[in-house]
Amino acid sequence: MRSAAGRKIAGTVIGLASGFVAQVVPAHAIDSCVASLKKQAVSAGVRPEIADRMLSGATFDEKVIRFSTSQPEHKTEIWDYMAFLVDAQRIKDGKANLKKHGNTLASIEKRYGVDRHVVVAVWGIESDYGNFRGDFYTPHALANLVCAGKRRQSYFKGELIKTMQIASRGDVPVDDFKGSWAGAFGQTQFMPSTYNSLAVDYDGDGHKDLVNSVPDALASTANFLKNAGWRDSRPWGYEVLVPDGYSGPSGRKKYASLNTWAKRGFKKIGGGSLSGNLDAALIRPAGAAGPAFLVTRNFRALRSYNASTSYGLAIALLSELVSGGEPFKTPWPTDNPGLSRAQRLELQKLLNRNGFNVGEPDGKVGPATRKGIRNAEAKYGLPVTGRPSWNVYYALGGR
Repeated sequence: MRSAAGRKIAGTVIGLASGFVAQVVPAHAIDSCVASLKKQAVSAGVRPEIADRMLSGATFDEKVIRFSTSQPEHKTEIWDYMAFLVDAQRIKDGKANLKKHGNTLASIEKRYGVDRHVVVAVWGIESDYGNFRGDFYTPHALANLVCAGKRRQSYFKGELIKTMQIASRGDVPVDDFKGSWAGAFGQTQFMPSTYNSLAVDYDGDGHKDLVNSVPDALASTANFLKNAGWRDSRPWGYEVLVPDGYSGPSGRKKYASLNTWAKRGFKKIGGGSLSGNLDAALIRPAGAAGPAFLVTRNFRALRSYNASTSYGLAIALLSELVSGGEPFKTPWPTDNPGLSRAQRLELQKLLNRNGFNVGEPDGKVGPATRKGIRNAEAKYGLPVTGRPSWNVYYALGGR
């Protein structure tokens, strides 16, 4: 749920919420830039009618520019991240999709050597199994990053032209490029340059359609992970017990063999021995009081999809749970856990019911919801954080 971030006058953005102030961008400057981009796209082999259709109506979008230039206002704790991304509904839907697409996934696993549960987990995290692919029409978002952005404009121009080339070839319909503000699209959110190098036509219809073809999207994801170094002969990692007082090597680049970690006193949680020459590195994403993991180079492949340890662990955990495995055993070091998607939606309803107007509940925690949370926290004597957390949920009547 997001409030209006600013107001537009004659094509010019003059102010934004959350402390962000955009540069003044006259409408004619955007129009001139977009016209130039159309010509450059045609010179790069895009059919003129495709360039016209994809860039027609492109106007300044302050939301795109805000996302590209501002730092996150709120730090997301890993337990909030995991509660939101790896909730009961996503696990249930993942299991259903494993069954529904079982033959396709088995074939993909055999061809690319990537665990089907990991492929499904990426699909679930990236687009909720194809149910949500992004809020932006990516050609217009990319045009904004080229014409009004302040960084990497040459890169985004290349991505825009590649987007139009994909449509011009007939792989993805012009109207189907819904995705992220940065230009990623499809069921597993590929950037156009990644699409060009790694997308796969797995259903054999002559098109690499990562939007409308589940086989193409899943096979392309497996191909990406294989090229990033995933090897099915090794796991992503293990949750482990750290010996008391341990102060030795740690960090995702400090690899040592499992034999070495065993000699250092580490043990697998849940039983089983740490043995062999497989290299792994110690990560403790919530510090010494939280869970610890020995992660292999397969975890590095997961991070190549999104350079975040929290993201990698969300994929790893979801892959375990959709395969019938167990959740992490060590609790996160907090007495105020995060909320699932269903609980976030219910939290917004509770805020409205208790007089903290946050607008129409949609499960998205934007500025209006955070303001409502802060006001509720203050009223009920809780630390004022703006976090969608269990404590404020419970105080408002959530169960």
